[in-house]
Amino acid sequence: MSETATAPQKHTPMMQQFLRIKAEHPDILLFYRMGDFYELFFEDARRAAQLLDITLTTRGESAGQPIPMAGVPVHAYESYLAKLVRLGESVAICEQIGDPNTAKGPVERRVVRIVTPGTLTDDALLEERQSNLLLGVAAEGARYGLAALELSSGRFTVSEVEGSEALIAEVERLYPAEVLIPEDGELPAALTERTGLTRRPPWHFEREAAERLLTDQFGTRDLAGFGVTGLPLAIGAAGCLMQYVADTQRAALPHIRGMQVESREEAVIIDAASRRNLELEHNLSGGSDHTLAWVLDTTVTGMGSRLLRRWINRPLRDRAILNARQDAIAMLLETATVSELRETLRGCADVERIGARIAMRSARPRDLTGLREAVRRLPTLQATLAGMDAELMLQLRAHLAPRAALLDLLDRAVVEQPPVVIRDGGVIADGYDAELDELRGLSRNADQFLVDLETREREATGISTLKVSFNRVHGYYIEISRAQSDNAPAHYVRRQTLKGAERYITPELKEFEDRVLSAREKALAREKALYEALVEELAGDMDNLLRLAEGLATLDAVTCLAERAEALDYVRPTLSRENGVRIEGGRHPVVERVMTEPFVPNDARLEEGRRMLMITGPNMGGKSTYMRQVALIALMASIGSFVPAASARIGPIDRIFTRIGASDDLAGGRSTFMVEMTETAAILNNATARSLVLMDEIGRGTSTFDGLALAWAAAADLAERIGAYTLFATHYFEMTVLPEQYDGVVNVHLDAVEHGDRIVFLHSVKDGPANQSYGLQVAALAGVPRPVIQAARRKLSQLEEDSRAHQPEPAGQLALFNAAAPNPAVERLRDIDADELSPRAALDLVYELQRLADSD
Repeated sequence: MSETATAPQKHTPMMQQFLRIKAEHPDILLFYRMGDFYELFFEDARRAAQLLDITLTTRGESAGQPIPMAGVPVHAYESYLAKLVRLGESVAICEQIGDPNTAKGPVERRVVRIVTPGTLTDDALLEERQSNLLLGVAAEGARYGLAALELSSGRFTVSEVEGSEALIAEVERLYPAEVLIPEDGELPAALTERTGLTRRPPWHFEREAAERLLTDQFGTRDLAGFGVTGLPLAIGAAGCLMQYVADTQRAALPHIRGMQVESREEAVIIDAASRRNLELEHNLSGGSDHTLAWVLDTTVTGMGSRLLRRWINRPLRDRAILNARQDAIAMLLETATVSELRETLRGCADVERIGARIAMRSARPRDLTGLREAVRRLPTLQATLAGMDAELMLQLRAHLAPRAALLDLLDRAVVEQPPVVIRDGGVIADGYDAELDELRGLSRNADQFLVDLETREREATGISTLKVSFNRVHGYYIEISRAQSDNAPAHYVRRQTLKGAERYITPELKEFEDRVLSAREKALAREKALYEALVEELAGDMDNLLRLAEGLATLDAVTCLAERAEALDYVRPTLSRENGVRIEGGRHPVVERVMTEPFVPNDARLEEGRRMLMITGPNMGGKSTYMRQVALIALMASIGSFVPAASARIGPIDRIFTRIGASDDLAGGRSTFMVEMTETAAILNNATARSLVLMDEIGRGTSTFDGLALAWAAAADLAERIGAYTLFATHYFEMTVLPEQYDGVVNVHLDAVEHGDRIVFLHSVKDGPANQSYGLQVAALAGVPRPVIQAARRKLSQLEEDSRAHQPEPAGQLALFNAAAPNPAVERLRDIDADELSPRAALDLVYELQRLADSD
């Protein structure tokens, strides 16, 4: 039997109360308020001590056993809470709600909120530049409904997707801190293996209950106005999410006023593998350095940073929105106001999150001064934006209109530098409330009264050492040394005896004490009531606060992109309605920022008659960099940013696919080659004629014949059936004959030259195929020992000699398909029609060729 399972009556009353509350939250840690500490008991204490590296101790006994206990101070609990949340733990905060002076037995306590990874609102627990999303997922067969809520801002979106690949892609894009899934749901393994999963009862996802919950929250008759009528699974996920937030926050959520449908057709779709390969916000090691966001995000506010990162993670197809952002950037650069606006914005607090805390009635005093400082800067922003007539700038000017009444209220109500919390007062400014001023006056005049009283009593008693003092335990008192205590007047009433002194109280001092202490308590109570009323008044203007936050965030994001364009020599791309991608002098936005030598720019042209570039050249020659820079330039254009190029014209793009690099999935039981083939299959099954596809070194994870057959078949399928815009890098020189067989395929290569035994990479893209792979030179550059390189060179000469013995015509590259005698695998390969092979048939062919080769 566990410690907490012992019969309740055997525990002390305090432990009985703890165990009753703990039974309601068995799976999460319980922070149980006891005075100035949050205490944890039994198994919670053991877990917390291990997770937080705090002392595990014991407290007396209950049910005859010592009680394991650990605690954290109330004044510093947020730092411990932040650590627990980062570790994926949830915590129930249990406060004293009863009056200790009137309580019979333990003071009444209640869980006032539950802190989970996806429901954070406190600044101390949140990453300033990262959205903190709670995601709900409902499933029906292969279709999934998603609802994502950022509680700290009120942003609420829903969508539905078809297939597990699309689901994983959306989860990768949203990067939620916590995911709600049905207890009995069948979901892809890649999702159920994530951290931060919370299972909820299946009835929380029921559509009818969800609709009632959501219409109550939004104050509407139905959900038709939100465009979700045909999205039953998304509605179910949204309902579960709202129920969970209500259960954990235990407070009204008036800042959640509606939801937006995010349609995949509105965005440039990027699957999970491609998102990782392009390193948009997280690099392949899981960090944030050397990513696209690392280069682009120089925003000066947290809300601006989060908005820009949402743009990066969800590039759009809507030319009107993108052109509006580009027009705004162009106007900012034309008017040379970027630096001025950024300096003004730099002093703005995170109004988006402050507004959410005001709505939830959890705003702290410094939230209000942060809001006041932001509002104070609005006239300056308006003056700087005056005359800018770009559509987006006009919208921003409307959102950022000065709010004189709000500024006046905050100036009158809140002191210039308030304390962190309202608990001890000192937040409401003098002159705001007459009753509070009067009560404060009594407290402030106490010091002078005591000085006057001390002077009078010394003169009346003749005792020169008499002192009038105060402490929190005994209140006000008159202190006389022990040697002179016999001279104390008869009306002095002894209050306390010390080793060297006696302390007394008089009727006059007692009356003053009662009046002053009562005034202090009343002043604190009055101040708290005024503060709550102030927050309530601000919450009533939530629509304006949300518009203000949106305006500040958007202005910060576009001025950031303007600053990047100016500082990094980016140009405005043309968003064409004609198919194709044409880039002149393109540069990789990340690589050029980390290189010490100048970056070599390159052109890229993909259009009708030139839909696939077959890229050859040496390892380290820059093939992967070139491919990625084309994708990143197209993506940057699709967020409204200027791009690193001399010029760029980007036609409609529906998806970006990448198959780059070698990695395995050991946990999923997939080899490097299997991962490669899975990603290749996703591309061949989903790409369209308007997709941008990056394929790098397909087939390198298996034997030469298998790999070449698969690479050939994949390239042929992309060129002939799909017609996608494709950059196809390969080391198989046999692939360079594809342009002779398929329209729209052209050869390009990255150049290099030999200098003695070394190689110099030129990093420039030229037409035509490469003439050799420079494998031995790259190996030498990597530090392979000289004797090994020399042995390899001798073997290469021998292999080339053997090849020429069976090849009547000279060839500079080893012919992989020539053999001394007919091989059944080769004969079989000659008989196939590669154009008719599906990816599955190509894989089956690989195994057949292996069997034939083994039988030879």
